[in-house]
Amino acid sequence: MSFFQKVLASIGVGAAKVDTILRKEQYFPGELVEGEVHVKGGEVAQQIDCIYLALHATYEKEVDDKKHTSTATVHQVKILEDFMIEANKEKVIPFSFRLPNDTPLTIGKTNVYISTGLDIKNAIDPSDNDYIKVNPNELVQTLMNTVSELGFRLVSAECKAASSIYRNRLPFIQELEYKPLSGPFYGSLDELEIMLLSIEEHTIEMLLQVDRKAKGLSGLFAEALDMDESFVSVTISKNDIPNLKQKMQSIIAKYA
Repeated sequence: MSFFQKVLASIGVGAAKVDTILRKEQYFPGELVEGEVHVKGGEVAQQIDCIYLALHATYEKEVDDKKHTSTATVHQVKILEDFMIEANKEKVIPFSFRLPNDTPLTIGKTNVYISTGLDIKNAIDPSDNDYIKVNPNELVQTLMNTVSELGFRLVSAECKAASSIYRNRLPFIQELEYKPLSGPFYGSLDELEIMLLSIEEHTIEMLLQVDRKAKGLSGLFAEALDMDESFVSVTISKNDIPNLKQKMQSIIAKYA
């Protein structure tokens, strides 16, 4: 083992590499994520201080009136303490962790991925990114189906930086924007925006933004001052599923 090889390994040349293999690519929030981390030794033996997995999600943030895509860490877990990886040897480490219930859905502009990192002192840390698809749980899917049944079509979905009023554990909230194309609110609403503030297995806390359609001069005046918008806090649970359509229609109708 030459000194020159050690120096090259410290800057990533001929160093250890990491590759994470997930059991599958699609998940529901709350589901167990399982897989293996493969560490392949480089040209020299290296001391690995730890292996960590981090779950990340992208969101939109506005800085100086300009929109930027930022990344937040949703969850992080250490799966192995320090060990030595010998030159050209391979070590396979199985892992599992539960996807948090508030992991955003991968719809619209939102990306969710798992990064794997090796912590190596005095060297560039190797890493690996694996993108996953996060599908809505039963309650969120029922909510989305219900809104569609009321004549709305999803036109935009993204995570946006949350204000201090609505911020929970994560620095963003996921927003779903709908347009009425038919049904009871066609012609009376411009759009319906659903901001998912908190998602648990059995409950959803959300904020509805009901945007009424401008009618006449007074309507245009109200629209210019954002007086045509109403914000409504709503909590639903699995107990609401049988009558969710009636409940949502009744709530929206109060502000339409």
